[in-house]
Amino acid sequence: MKFFKLLPLLILLISVNKINRAQDTLSFDRTYLPYPDTVLVFLPESYNSRDNFPLAILLNGWSGSYKQWNGIVNLKKLAEQYNFVITTPDGYYDSWYCNNTRRKNIQYEKFFTEDLLPALLRKYKIDRSKIFISGLSMGGHGAITLFLKYNDLFLSAGSTSGILDITKFPKNWGLISALGEYELNEDSWKSNSAFYIIDSLKNKNKEFIIDCGTEDFAYDVNEKFFHKCKDLKLKITFMARPGKHERKYWAESILYHFDFFTRLLGKNKNQN
Repeated sequence: MKFFKLLPLLILLISVNKINRAQDTLSFDRTYLPYPDTVLVFLPESYNSRDNFPLAILLNGWSGSYKQWNGIVNLKKLAEQYNFVITTPDGYYDSWYCNNTRRKNIQYEKFFTEDLLPALLRKYKIDRSKIFISGLSMGGHGAITLFLKYNDLFLSAGSTSGILDITKFPKNWGLISALGEYELNEDSWKSNSAFYIIDSLKNKNKEFIIDCGTEDFAYDVNEKFFHKCKDLKLKITFMARPGKHERKYWAESILYHFDFFTRLLGKNKNQN
């Protein structure tokens, strides 16, 4: 009798697990990675072998992992809602999504461009002209810097609560272990800080979005980044809403990013 009372709960738990589970889990083992990088892939229900789909790559924050985004928002549901392929690679604890200047076994930029993205394009039906990248905190930094360095790969990018000028936080979050002491390695820091490489987007006609909570410690660097973009006449959207550096804020903000990306797809379709 007790089993039948528990049956509805078991069915509910199984259903929830099915909704949240990724369709694929990929793994990349490379000598320039500290350990195999695990990547979750979520496909929309409409996914098929005939059509090409837009791709959204979501990067985790400092101390997070490839599981972080799916713990914040239901990525399977998001893939269904927006008809995107969504993937979440592991940014490790403190990779900062750059080629580490001190450790040969953390060359994340190399991994992203030479392994991760090519593998996704080979395995899945993805429209190469519709690739997006976004992330939170450290991942927001990673998304924007990769977008700026390799803007021909992406249609657009987003950052939520991103550390868009890492030079303002020289003692924080393992940045020293990635790039060395700021005072002794200023060039390396600036070449990996979105604020200092934003000029690479001039004359590219690329639109992108950043957002940050007004109570967030990263708000000032986001605001300064936005003003620099406006001075350069770049097509940036900046959203400032009440909020802190926390999961609740990111669960809401990522929806604005997907809305923004979807509008760009519609705009591009109308222009073609």
